[in-house]
Amino acid sequence: MKITDIRIRKTSTEGKMRAVVSVTFDDAFVVHDIKIIDGNEKMFVAMPSRKTPTGEFKDIVHPITTEAREELHKAIIARYEEYLKEEPATEE
Repeated sequence: MKITDIRIRKTSTEGKMRAVVSVTFDDAFVVHDIKIIDGNEKMFVAMPSRKTPTGEFKDIVHPITTEAREELHKAIIARYEEYLKEEPATEE
């Protein structure tokens, strides 16, 4: 499947979540609520998940192969970096 669109919705600067992302594949299938998290060492991508009755979080959609996960991660982070450059600077 080819990634055909990545849409970024920025969140507040509070906390570690930096943005929520929607990714479209083959102009036919979209996955919403992918999160960009500012980790201790680098940004990472968290797939949509739900909380189980035991309190554990389980991904509800995710890449199966390491290669697919890496490709998706690189594309999302690259698009997020572009988004930050496009975003107008805020005055303080």
